[in-house]
Amino acid sequence: MRDRMIPFFMPYCTINNTILHYESIRVTESASEKVILLFLHEALGSIPQWKSFPKDLCSALKLDGIVYERQGHGQSSPLEEERKADYLHRYAYEELRAFIQEVFSPDHKLILVGHSDGGSIALLYASKFPEQVAAVVTIAAHVINEPQTITGIAPAVLAFEQGKLARLNDFHREKTDALFFAWANTWKSDEFRNWDICKDIGNINFPVLVMQGEKDQYGTKRQMELIQENVQTPCDLILIENAGHLPHLEQKQNVLQVIENWIKTHTHRNNLYI
Repeated sequence: MRDRMIPFFMPYCTINNTILHYESIRVTESASEKVILLFLHEALGSIPQWKSFPKDLCSALKLDGIVYERQGHGQSSPLEEERKADYLHRYAYEELRAFIQEVFSPDHKLILVGHSDGGSIALLYASKFPEQVAAVVTIAAHVINEPQTITGIAPAVLAFEQGKLARLNDFHREKTDALFFAWANTWKSDEFRNWDICKDIGNINFPVLVMQGEKDQYGTKRQMELIQENVQTPCDLILIENAGHLPHLEQKQNVLQVIENWIKTHTHRNNLYI
């Protein structure tokens, strides 16, 4: 950002020949021009799959936001190579790092809001590059590959092969098959079986809110506990009742209220609106 303002007029940026699509959310009355919400989607996610959640949260907090699509997703460039066990690290350390440098001013403070893979990426990024991070909110993030995770993938693969997940084509178009199997095959691979990022998130020393649906088919409460055990700062764990892997959609109003209250408490306590 050369003019130190979010480019609300430009929905794409190019990083190392990769086109990344994003959308800006501008609130009518902003509580701070420095604090921005950055939304990081799930493994098979895109901007429209968030539905109204980002706009609703920005409106509640009176903060501007940006939602972006990683390579391989939505309107961003397709995947160019086979994923390895470090694919989440690469998204965090390379793509997200470059995206933030391109789109945001160094003066901006970011509240990272990540769902599933996006939550894991948020934790990895925040631990390695904490300079602009004000807080992290994760929803259904993973820090280890649990047996429940692999078990949860099997019915998804079957549903995809039977055409029951055809709506993914609406979001990812010709990239859908490559994206789906990049996700499923990576998590089921022998290389990924012992995936563990607990040591990689140990430098986080700012507010962290960890949320998960009590019926999440891809992970247990152990994911939340491990985040709490490995970050340097006290973090808050919230288990959302009557929700699975998508609590921000399944129990949207509840999740919005929890995040709004939590962020307002911590931002005022840490003077993040100044």
